[in-house]
Amino acid sequence: MGEELKRIELETQTQATMPKKSKPLPWQYVVIPVAVIVVFLLIIGVMLLPLGGVIAQGKVVMAKARETGSAVKTENIEKTKVGLADTRQALTVFETDYKKLAPLSFVPLLGAYVTDGQHAINAAFDGLDAGDRAVEALEPNADLLGLKGKSTFVAGTADDRIQTAVKTMSALTPKVNQMAGSIEKLQTELDMINPDRYPDHIGSTSIRPQLISLKETIDNAASLFVNAQPLLMSLPSMLGEPTDKRYLVIFQNDKELRPTGGFMTAYAQFRFVRGKAILEKSDDIYALDGGLKKKYPVPPEILAYLKGVYTFNLRDSNLSPDFKVSMKQFEDMYSNAAGTQPIDGIFAVDTHVLVDTLKILGPIFVDGREYSADIDKRCNCAKAIYNLEDYSSRPVGYVRDNRKGEIGQLLHLVLQEALGVSPSKYWSRLFQMLLTEINEKHMLAYLHDPQAQKGVESFNMGGRIMQTGDTAAILKYQEGKGWDYLHVNNANMGGAKSNMFVNEKITKDTTVNGDGTITTKLTVDYTNPYPGSDCGLESGGLCLNAPLRDWVRVYVPKGSKLVDSKGTQSPQTSSASPMTTSESLGKTEFDGFLVVNPLGSARLELTYNSPVKSTDGKYHLLFQKQPGTDMQQVLIRLNGSDRQKFNLQTDTEVTL
Repeated sequence: MGEELKRIELETQTQATMPKKSKPLPWQYVVIPVAVIVVFLLIIGVMLLPLGGVIAQGKVVMAKARETGSAVKTENIEKTKVGLADTRQALTVFETDYKKLAPLSFVPLLGAYVTDGQHAINAAFDGLDAGDRAVEALEPNADLLGLKGKSTFVAGTADDRIQTAVKTMSALTPKVNQMAGSIEKLQTELDMINPDRYPDHIGSTSIRPQLISLKETIDNAASLFVNAQPLLMSLPSMLGEPTDKRYLVIFQNDKELRPTGGFMTAYAQFRFVRGKAILEKSDDIYALDGGLKKKYPVPPEILAYLKGVYTFNLRDSNLSPDFKVSMKQFEDMYSNAAGTQPIDGIFAVDTHVLVDTLKILGPIFVDGREYSADIDKRCNCAKAIYNLEDYSSRPVGYVRDNRKGEIGQLLHLVLQEALGVSPSKYWSRLFQMLLTEINEKHMLAYLHDPQAQKGVESFNMGGRIMQTGDTAAILKYQEGKGWDYLHVNNANMGGAKSNMFVNEKITKDTTVNGDGTITTKLTVDYTNPYPGSDCGLESGGLCLNAPLRDWVRVYVPKGSKLVDSKGTQSPQTSSASPMTTSESLGKTEFDGFLVVNPLGSARLELTYNSPVKSTDGKYHLLFQKQPGTDMQQVLIRLNGSDRQKFNLQTDTEVTL
């Protein structure tokens, strides 16, 4: 008995120490998931069967769209109209095929891409709607606009055709509203597409960057049009329909750079009567100053930097880099000058606009002097620039009245040449050129009509220093939301026309600190590689290249602190003098003074801390260009690495 118990106990212990055999996995645990996966793949496969047809029809749509784009580029309105219709027909077939993929929108991950495709299709239809409205609006004025469509304005003079066009603009404004509605819908659809869900590259093909670029391009153009509605709607009124309008056109000499783009050297007064431009007067800016009936307090900057000037004149009133602020000061003084009349706004153009216009129109002669875009070797500049300076600035042994009034005559002859021929010869090229000049800030406007001014600013034609609440449609800038800001403003305070010869290179070296704030080391290098001019009054030389006396201001995010600055000097003693800090135009302003000699150079260096903190893990910068400048070289460095290099031709946004 005892031995039996021992045997049973030993067997029990042995069984307990032996590994247990695992039970076989139930068949349904294997078969069901596999079956589900197989069925899922079969369903996906069936759903993807239409994909071949979708791709084929997509190629048809792209081909039609390219044909339409070619018609637009060649300014053929009839072919554009046909192209839009053909593209719509192909897109309709494409959408029908694409909707067969709709069930895939419920599939995780894949569904988001299918939905993006539908948003893109919807946006394309909205774009076609806007295109149709544009054709309907432009077709009646096709000849007038230089397009190759039906002509209803072939008879009569250019003035007759202009006046007829202005009268019809009021009838076109409903089309503008309809276009804006379609474009807003297009933007809404595009906003639903998130480029971040797409890969950077597939093989060697760039995907996400191209998608971001395309989306931004379309979105910027759409925003510009929508926000410019007030300007478009105001055009008939601005052009004198039904009530006459009067404007000053100020010629800013960017070769003598001032805060808003150049020294205000001359002006012309135009009256618009139902589209017809009538030159009422043109004169030297000094004539206006001579007629001032009131003395104004002299700003300290004039006394400090403009040697030998102890009065405040109209010609020096554009001290603010914000064009609207400067023009309000100018107009206040202008209203107290003898013989002036009330105006409805001010336009400003610089020599860049004049030269590019002459490239299209060809040479124009004023009193036997040739004004053309051909290069004059005496200044390595356009002959128009040299002759303007030669006539207005060279010392003579007699009194020469209205030294710069010839500019007004030249502007009037340019208008006559542009309007006095068949529109198809010049107008399209001139229109495209003007858009470029506006974008590059060589043409600015300040208008009394609030709606028109709103439209001007949405085109970024207002020359504004961007602040909270501003609505430049082409800019994404959001002050106070993680955006850095920079504007370098130079003013030639008695340095002849030396900006014609001085080159400028700007390096912004930014470091992101541990607390998220940023430190910037900003370097501005000025070089003048040309010898000085004969500036002696007795010798009668034409003084163009002289030492540049430069009042420089740097605008950065409000709350920035200057750590160090080098390169600036006292204008009185020429001894080293650090930059000063103040608050202006919603920004922190650093300002100082330096001199750039012919065949010489100068370097401005400053280091400052800014409270800017990224809200999305990216570095955003708005770099606003000074009006009147051209091709400044810019290098952006971030955390010790060169990140972006470009020529500053317009207000530029950088995202890194």
